[in-house]
Amino acid sequence: MQSTRWMGLVVAASLTLAPCALRASGIDVSGMDPSGAPGSNFFAYANASWLRHNEIPADHSSYGTWDVTLERVERRLADLVQHPCGVAQPAGGEDHLIGNFYASFMNEDRIEALGLRPLDPTFKAIEKISNRRELAKFIGGTLRADVDVLNATNLYTDNLFGLWIAQDLDHSERYVPFVLQGGLGMPDRSYYLDSSARMAQIRGEYANHVAAMLSFAAVPDAAARAARVVELEQQIATVHWSREASEDVLKGNNHWRRGDFVIRAPGLDWEVLFAAAQLPREQQDFEVWQPSAVTGIAALLASQPLATWKDYLVLHALQHRAAFLPRAVVAQDFAFQGTILRGTPELRARWKRGVEATNDALGDAVGKCYAERYFPAAAKARVEQMVERLRAAFSARIDALEWMAPETKASAKAKLATLKVGVGYPERWRDYTALKIASDDALGNFERAELFEYHYQLAKLGHPVDRSEWVTMAQTVNAFNLPAMNAINFPAAMLQSPFFSLDNDAAQNYGGIGTIIGHEISHSFDDQGAMFDAHGHLRNWWTAEDLAHFRAAGARLVQEFSAYHPFPDLAVNGQQTLSENIADVAGLSVALDAYRAEVGQSPDSGSDGFTGVQRFFLSFAQNWREQYREPMLRMAVLTDGHAPPEYRANTVRNIDGWYQAFDIRADQPLYLAPDDRVRIW
Repeated sequence: MQSTRWMGLVVAASLTLAPCALRASGIDVSGMDPSGAPGSNFFAYANASWLRHNEIPADHSSYGTWDVTLERVERRLADLVQHPCGVAQPAGGEDHLIGNFYASFMNEDRIEALGLRPLDPTFKAIEKISNRRELAKFIGGTLRADVDVLNATNLYTDNLFGLWIAQDLDHSERYVPFVLQGGLGMPDRSYYLDSSARMAQIRGEYANHVAAMLSFAAVPDAAARAARVVELEQQIATVHWSREASEDVLKGNNHWRRGDFVIRAPGLDWEVLFAAAQLPREQQDFEVWQPSAVTGIAALLASQPLATWKDYLVLHALQHRAAFLPRAVVAQDFAFQGTILRGTPELRARWKRGVEATNDALGDAVGKCYAERYFPAAAKARVEQMVERLRAAFSARIDALEWMAPETKASAKAKLATLKVGVGYPERWRDYTALKIASDDALGNFERAELFEYHYQLAKLGHPVDRSEWVTMAQTVNAFNLPAMNAINFPAAMLQSPFFSLDNDAAQNYGGIGTIIGHEISHSFDDQGAMFDAHGHLRNWWTAEDLAHFRAAGARLVQEFSAYHPFPDLAVNGQQTLSENIADVAGLSVALDAYRAEVGQSPDSGSDGFTGVQRFFLSFAQNWREQYREPMLRMAVLTDGHAPPEYRANTVRNIDGWYQAFDIRADQPLYLAPDDRVRIW
C-alpha cells in the first residue's frame, strides 16, 4: 500500500466509498478535524473526521487513501479481464488468455468437482522421495522466480529458498541469480521466536492450521505430524536473518561461486538442486543475500527427519496453491492467514480474487489494456514535467549542502542526472502468447504461469541487462526505485486521483504525487540507495567525512522514529524503517521546493480556506490516511520497512516550511527545535 524502493506492500483491495470519501481531485476538507491543532498531531488534523466516520470494510485488514484508488483500479480491471482491449484476436491471443484465466478461476463448480486431484502428481512426487538426493531434486524442481530481490515487497518467500534473477551488485552490467532465505509459513522469524503470550497463542493457532491443511491431503495422525512441521519451521526461523539485517545491502552482497555452496552450505546436494532448477551449468556466479541462513537451512535438510521434510512439502504445496483449490481449503487458509494473522473478518469476493490472480499471471497483457484505456497522453506529459522539476530541485539541494565536499556532490549529481524515470508503462510489453491458458484448468493455469515467469527470468542469464525493464505493472498502485538500474517506475494506476489529477492545482499535485515522486528519487540517496553509483554499481562514492555526516543524520532519524509506540508493548523499529523515513523527509523537502519553483512569484493561491502551501502539506498527510486492524498493524510494525502511516504524515515536523505554513508553536507536541530537525538532503 505504500511507495517503495526495497519493499512496500502492493495489495489488491476493494471497498465501498463511505459518505466522507475523497473528492475526485483536491484535498478532502470534510475528512479533516479543523478544531485540532496541526502542531499536536498533523495526521489527525488532516484525517481525523474521516477516520471517525469510516469503518474498515469486512474484507480488509487496513483501509485508507490507497485503497480508494485500488478500488477504482480493481473495478476497471474486472471489466478488462472479462472484456479486454476489444481488438479481434485469433485464438491464443493475449485477450483470450486473460479471459480464459479469469473464467477458469471463476468456475468454482469445476474446481469443487476436481477436488485435490490436480495436486495428485505433486503429492505422489513427494511420497516417492526416499533419500536426501531426491529431496534436493524435488526442491530444485519446484523452485520458482520470486520478485526481484532489490524490489521485493518484504524479502519473504514461502519457497525454502528464494531465487531472484537481478543485476550483480558489483557488476551491474550482468545478471546473476540471487539466493535468499525462505521456507516459513508465517510472515517473519519473530512469529516463531518471540516469547510473548500473544505470539505463543498464534503459534498454537498455526499448529492447528497446519494439522487442518495436512488433513486435506489425507495425512494420517495429522496433529502430531503438524507439530513436527511447526518445530521444523521454528528451527528454520532460528537461522533466518532479522528484517533489519536483511535490508542492509552491504551485508547482503555476498558472491559465491557455484562450487562454494557444497563447502559453505553442506548438507544439501546443490548440484542436484541447480540441475533440477534448470540453472545452466555455465552459470558459476551467485549472490547469496543471507549466507548464514542458507548455510543453516542446508544443515537442517541433512539433519531433520526425511519424513518431516515430506510433510513440510505437502503443507507448502497446499498453502502455495490454496487460492486455486476447493472452498474448504480456501476457507482454512483464510481463517489463519487472513483472520488470525491480519484480523480480517471476511474473505474477499471471488471476483476480486479472480482479478488479482489474473493480474498476477498476465500482468503486462492486462497492463497494456489498462494503459490504453485509462492513462491519457496529457497525464503522462504532466507527470514527466513534474519529474523534471523535482529532479532540478534535488540537484539544487545538492548544490546547497554546506557539509558535502565537491567530489561527493559531483558523484551525487551524476547519479541524479542519469536516473532513468519510467512514467505510466514500460517501453516494451511482455509477450504471453506462448503461455497455455485453458478455460477449465484454474490450478494448471496458475502453475504454468509461474513456470512461464521462471523461464522468462532464467533466460536473462548470459544476456545484456535491459535497463528499460520494469519491475512492476502499469496497473499497480505503487511506485518503485531500482538501485542497480538507477531507475524509478511510476505506474499509470498510481497517477490518478487523489494523488494526481490534471484538474488539480500545483499545490495538490505536488503534495500528492509530487511527494511520492520525490520519495522515489530520494530512495536513490537513502542509507541503502546511496551506496550505489550512477551506473548502478554498489560502490562507495562518498568521502569519509561526508559519509559520517550522512550516517549521523540517519541515526537521528532512527532515534526519532524509535520513540513512536503504536502499542505499549511494541515500538517502531527506527533502523528497519530508516530507508523509507529518509525518502519521506527528503522527498517532502524536494517536492516543496519544486512546488515553489513552479508557482514562482505568483501569490500563494487560496482555496477551501487554506493557502497553497497549507494544501501542499495537507495533500501529503492525506496520502497516508489509513487505519488498521490490530493484528495487521502489529504485523506491519514487525515486518514492514515503512513506519505506520500516522508517523509518516507527522514527519512534516522535520520541514521548516510546515512550521511557517501552520504557525507551529514551541509548546506543541510535534515541535522540534530547528537544530533537532533532521535534514539529510
